[in-house]
Amino acid sequence: MRNRLIALGVALAVLAPLAYLWATSLVPSTYSATDMGFADYGGGPASSGEHHHHGGSSVADLIGPRTGAADVVLTLSARKQKFTLASGESVDGFTLNGSSPGPLIRATVGDLVEVTLVNESVPGGATLHWHGIDVPNAEDGVAGVTQDAVPVGGKHVYRFRADQAGSYWYHSHQVSSEQVRDGLFGTIVIADRVPVRDLVAAIHTYDDRRTINGRTGSSRVDVAAGTRLRVRVVNTDNALVRTGLVGAPFRVVAVDGRELRGPTPTTDAFPLAAGARVDFDVTIPANGVRLDAGGTSLALAPPDITPPGDPLPTATVDLLTYGTSAALGLDVANPDRTFEYRIGRRPGFLDGVPGLWWTINGHKFPDVPMFMVAKGDVVKMTISNTSGQSHPMHLHGHHAVVLSRNGVKSTGTPWWVDTLEVGDKETYEIAFLADNPGVWMDHCHNLPHASQGLMTHLMYEGVSTPYEIGGDAANEPE
Repeated sequence: MRNRLIALGVALAVLAPLAYLWATSLVPSTYSATDMGFADYGGGPASSGEHHHHGGSSVADLIGPRTGAADVVLTLSARKQKFTLASGESVDGFTLNGSSPGPLIRATVGDLVEVTLVNESVPGGATLHWHGIDVPNAEDGVAGVTQDAVPVGGKHVYRFRADQAGSYWYHSHQVSSEQVRDGLFGTIVIADRVPVRDLVAAIHTYDDRRTINGRTGSSRVDVAAGTRLRVRVVNTDNALVRTGLVGAPFRVVAVDGRELRGPTPTTDAFPLAAGARVDFDVTIPANGVRLDAGGTSLALAPPDITPPGDPLPTATVDLLTYGTSAALGLDVANPDRTFEYRIGRRPGFLDGVPGLWWTINGHKFPDVPMFMVAKGDVVKMTISNTSGQSHPMHLHGHHAVVLSRNGVKSTGTPWWVDTLEVGDKETYEIAFLADNPGVWMDHCHNLPHASQGLMTHLMYEGVSTPYEIGGDAANEPE
């Protein structure tokens, strides 16, 4: 009897803490993103009351222009269906207007863009997030934060001004780890008023088959020798891709929709983070060039010319030193808010499921920091990673400038990003201006990582959202 009591006591001593950890890990079936975790004011003034107060302005009111004729008008119909890649292989996934990638949207700086998303047959709903375009918060397309997921048979209209030239993309932010992987995305180019000959190359992997613009293997576009071409490369996958042009020197002229200062000719590879974009400027030589994306390539050459088949160099472009420096336009020496974003990993439960989960500042989702700011704040953030894996970190609604990496200051071009690859054991210091009020996701763009808890928000004081995760709309942004 005594031995049984001892055994029971030992079992309770082990199981009781586990039961507590299990119970406290459960995520409510319905909750507001603004009620997550705990407020981190970054050393700035805290508003009165809890950070999830529901006064002030609403996300639903932070909209793009609602009057005036749009310059770019498009309807995108989302479907779940089998489709054929441009190279002929069959995929069972999602399409926009019957294809994946979806249509390339082109606008010019100053245009008013109006896109209507119609959900014909995507179960569980869909949205459109304008990745890298700093749209008003209500146009950001995050289910449960800035809108409800569009159900089958429903539609949603997005309107925003195309203020910043650059290379961008759009994708669903409802169950994004699955819907983006299976094809619910496309590209968007906002051009300067001075026309430039360009070509968009969207990298995406369908069922372990890497493609450029939906084509596996080697494909080509005929381009006359002497043509000056801007090659806009978009990484829509979940991991970094080493890319670049083989066959001629080129310049890296833009990253994440922001022009670089003083770009110089290079032949080195470029490490393109998941979700990020890079623009190459090249003059096509007589022998052509080849865009390499690791397992697939795109020849850009005169007709009947095969460009060099050499592999990418082992050296890579380092934007910490590439180009020439310039004033940032931000007083980064005296920020209004200073945050830490420490990425780690530890075992435990997440929503009752045991595993090895990502942490932010030592906390598992949803008990993660809510980074609180006020409009006009200069924000400095230190992102460090000791998780054992690399993470492409994406902040919605803003672009940040890289100040340093591992303590080494940036001395090259101002390096503005919306998606930053933070490798294991790396630390980046970034800064940005809080000039776009709302509730903004700040997450890993290896989308399965986001779905596993590597996700939090940047929240402006006084802003609330009427939308909820879960609920009748079954909102599930990751």
